[in-house]
Amino acid sequence: MAMPKTGSSNIVIRLEMDKEAATFGLIATAIGKAGGDIVAIDVSGNGRTSTVRDLTINIVDAASKDVIVRMLDHLPGVTVLQVSDQTFLMHLGGKIEVTPKMTIKTRDDLSRVYTPGVANICMAIHDNPNSAHKLTIKRNTVAVVSDGSAVLGLGNIGPLAAMPVMEGKAMLFKQLAGVDAFPICLDTQDTEEIIATIKRIAPAFGGINLEDISSPRCFEIEQRLIEELDIPVFHDDQHGTAVVLLAGLYNAVKLVGKQLSDCKIVLCGIGAAGIACTKILQAAGVTRIVGVDREGALVRGNSYAHEAWRWYAEHTNPEMESGALSDVIEGADIFIGVSGPGVLKRTDIERMAADPIVFAMANPTPEILPEEAEGLVRVMATGRSDYPNQINNVLCFPGLFRGVLDCRASHVTEAMKLAAAQAIADVVSEDELGEHYIIPGVFNPHVAERVKEAVIQAAYASGVARRRVRSTTS
Repeated sequence: MAMPKTGSSNIVIRLEMDKEAATFGLIATAIGKAGGDIVAIDVSGNGRTSTVRDLTINIVDAASKDVIVRMLDHLPGVTVLQVSDQTFLMHLGGKIEVTPKMTIKTRDDLSRVYTPGVANICMAIHDNPNSAHKLTIKRNTVAVVSDGSAVLGLGNIGPLAAMPVMEGKAMLFKQLAGVDAFPICLDTQDTEEIIATIKRIAPAFGGINLEDISSPRCFEIEQRLIEELDIPVFHDDQHGTAVVLLAGLYNAVKLVGKQLSDCKIVLCGIGAAGIACTKILQAAGVTRIVGVDREGALVRGNSYAHEAWRWYAEHTNPEMESGALSDVIEGADIFIGVSGPGVLKRTDIERMAADPIVFAMANPTPEILPEEAEGLVRVMATGRSDYPNQINNVLCFPGLFRGVLDCRASHVTEAMKLAAAQAIADVVSEDELGEHYIIPGVFNPHVAERVKEAVIQAAYASGVARRRVRSTTS
């Protein structure tokens, strides 16, 4: 079995070398044997008997760093002075800050931005609450809210440990779509407390992005907030994944000459993302979807402990196929994985229909690695950045929130999600479309703008846009 790739990172090791006892060749050999790759060398000090060098080293995981340091410590004439992790350095003091739009230089400036002049603004909002969208940060600000219960692949690590992820998301909002986002990590995992807290802070925000909240609580939290707030609420782990998945499938089926609505799809992993993916596929016209989880295929009429599974069984699998994944994958055109590593085998792919499409999106290790599926799949996608066709929520949420803020949408409709998916798919031109390029990269400069425009258009068509003039300055 091929070994899974892991995300690499850089460390910087400052070491002192005795000019007589140490040779750089031995140092480089030791680093290579420990799994490191020297990418840069800087001389930071040079004396008569010794020299100090900063080595930038690419490593595959944290364990490699410890091995490298131990090996260097045992070399004659080599002293390790300092080890710096570039990722940790980027996080020192956090990754975001609040920056004022103007400087306060005079008493007159102070009197306008604060007391007494600000009182006029307060009363204007009091008399017309809708003017808060023009006169405060509400018009361009999103709360990124998590309870830390389902963070990446790390699980329930709590609100403090979730902060770096939410800060990173806030950075992406700003860089890719100009949206001011702020991380709100709640020290509770009680459903009612989360709902009540978000409702109380909502006046300061134009939208709520729910993030990394475990299933099944996330369903009720999102639904209740959608019903009880007048601003968009969007659980990105569900719907962002679904939108980008659908975008990739639009292009994948085009490439293999099939109609999405005619395809049989087997989806493995009936959690938050899996259910959202199923719902958007149904909205796109797909009817033959078979969901598989730990108990095998979900079948109408069977008894399930989870309410979400009961819903799923009632609304999918029209032919009532039963059995394990290896049973129901017979004749499937598409496999979608939002489950765990190693779930899909080569023998399973061999039983699929011609030109099989596999979206193995479990992170960090997919349901089957691309190198394991090579020669069997026609189109392969994962959730990882080190393989082609990454299904990444970053393609969705910046542009989507830019759109809903600009048109002041009251909520996000299914039509708006479908429009976002089509907009992402359309960024890939006919000339560019290929087996290794069915979805644009996360830094494609056209994605956020295209998604924004599509979402705004769909919001007006759906009747949920409340801004009369589609101008970001009004």
